[in-house]
Amino acid sequence: MYTLHIANKNYSSWSLRPWILLRQLDIAFHEEMHPFQADIQAQRKNYLAFSPSAKVPVLQDGQTIVWDSLAIAEYLAEAHAGVWPEDRAARAWARSASSEMHAGFPHLRERCTMNCAVRATPKTVTAELQQDIERVNTLFNQGLARFGGPFLGGAAFTAVDAMYAPVVFRIQTYDLPMQGAAAEYVSRMLALPGMQQWYAQALQERDTDDAHEQDVVRYSDIIGDERQQ
Repeated sequence: MYTLHIANKNYSSWSLRPWILLRQLDIAFHEEMHPFQADIQAQRKNYLAFSPSAKVPVLQDGQTIVWDSLAIAEYLAEAHAGVWPEDRAARAWARSASSEMHAGFPHLRERCTMNCAVRATPKTVTAELQQDIERVNTLFNQGLARFGGPFLGGAAFTAVDAMYAPVVFRIQTYDLPMQGAAAEYVSRMLALPGMQQWYAQALQERDTDDAHEQDVVRYSDIIGDERQQ
């Protein structure tokens, strides 16, 4: 059985991607949680015990170690059907959109950091952030229109949906505007059993990380917190 090493579900967008992919495709795995630490050097030392990059996520398959969310998706695709869309054109689009997410959207990442539990309003929507939000809208609506939905690459949940799952939580946290089919897609994603499970467990976490919490208040006003006290 695979072992997936992840960090806090409330914060770790990179961890969510392979976790939700495995969960939604019903691929068996064991989860190992490694909470973020205030002491970055201590965290790095601890993470190096299982991660060559000292980062999460990491997939362990026997003696094989795969790090980075996109690399994990490609590794899983070699052994499991359904990781990418079957249709060649949809698969090409899904891989392109996934790579764009993996390498892009810097302003969305910085100003709307993942924090599943809170509800917040951005203090300022810069032109760059607005551009990232509009690009998400375009990608969601394009994928749904071209391949028929209800998921981005067609009828089934695939890796491209997993890659944008953290964005879906960001949309919920910051109430980012989605237009047309994109708004319906966000609601559909949030209702998935795997997303519901991740969210519920994020709210139950007792390990908080000041750096991640401060990232929210730096750029946004918090209007609510769903965590269990």
